[in-house]
Amino acid sequence: MFGVPLHLNASMVLLTLLVTVLYAEFARRQLDLSQVAGYLIGFGFVVSLLGSVLLHELGHALTARRHGIGVRGITLELLGGYTEMDRDAPTPRVDLLVSLAGPAVSAVLGAIAVAATLALPDGTLAHQLAFQLAVSNVIVALFNMLPGLPLDGGRALRAAVWAVTRDRHRGTEVAGWVGRAVAVGTAALVALLTVTRVLAPLALPLMLLVAFTLWRGAGQSIRLARISRRLPLIDLSRLARPALAVPAGTPLAEAYRRRAEGSNPGAALLVTDPTGRPVALVDPAAAQAVPVERRPWLAVDAVARSLADLPALPVGLDGERVMETVQTHPGAQYVVTAGEDVVGILHIADLAQLLEPQRKMNT
Repeated sequence: MFGVPLHLNASMVLLTLLVTVLYAEFARRQLDLSQVAGYLIGFGFVVSLLGSVLLHELGHALTARRHGIGVRGITLELLGGYTEMDRDAPTPRVDLLVSLAGPAVSAVLGAIAVAATLALPDGTLAHQLAFQLAVSNVIVALFNMLPGLPLDGGRALRAAVWAVTRDRHRGTEVAGWVGRAVAVGTAALVALLTVTRVLAPLALPLMLLVAFTLWRGAGQSIRLARISRRLPLIDLSRLARPALAVPAGTPLAEAYRRRAEGSNPGAALLVTDPTGRPVALVDPAAAQAVPVERRPWLAVDAVARSLADLPALPVGLDGERVMETVQTHPGAQYVVTAGEDVVGILHIADLAQLLEPQRKMNT
């Protein structure tokens, strides 16, 4: 829509069934309808609700695009939807505008639905649908404005802290911790409403899932802020492990012996062709899996991957570009190059250890 790719997650099926059943029962009681009519109205309400969510996300997407931020797509899923952008906002002002665009759309839709509710005759189907759309959009607007990540209000809080401190990472951390408080408060409120029978028991699992998703999203935001703060520490010339070249056909045991006797016992093993050009990299996991007694009889070629299959990182690449490459081409090893020469091998475990030194890594 408007040039923005739209994706529908499979979890939408569960949302459709749940809301259709809940609203169908409500509509039948309020309007004295048949069971079939209730389900049709429930399904129609789901369509209207998802349309409201889509317009909310389009508010984010079109505002971001207006300020030069590319939009990869909008995804509608069980808990609503999200907009994926290709980069962060360049300034606090742009971050604030993009964050508030979605709730603004929901607030306008809610106001229109409220006006329609007041104008339509009470007790009619149209009145009930307008009322539910009004309530839904107003709740979406207000809930998203709570000041904690990953909600829109959390992004607005991040922009405010960023503007004051001139530190985006600090803003993200502050908004992330507030987001965790919002998640706990949401879970407590849901439990209270269920106990007092204000909230239907059938909706309890979905609402608790919302609270859990908020907690997880807030934690991911805090983690991302801490990682981003350490990106300037990425120096491929120091981080990449040195490489030891061995000719194709060299027994694995012999390659291990040469590496052990060299100055870098932890060096990666590069396989070279007859001209001395590196063509493959020995896979440490595959090589380690070979029994010791077989290593003198197995050539390094058998446990090596072609360099053409591995992503390459120029040695002078900065931290942000390194992370973009890692996210675009996930893998365990990356070839670090200087022109056409291979200067080392980056292991993803080494990069992870640099960015999250307190986190236990599986090497």
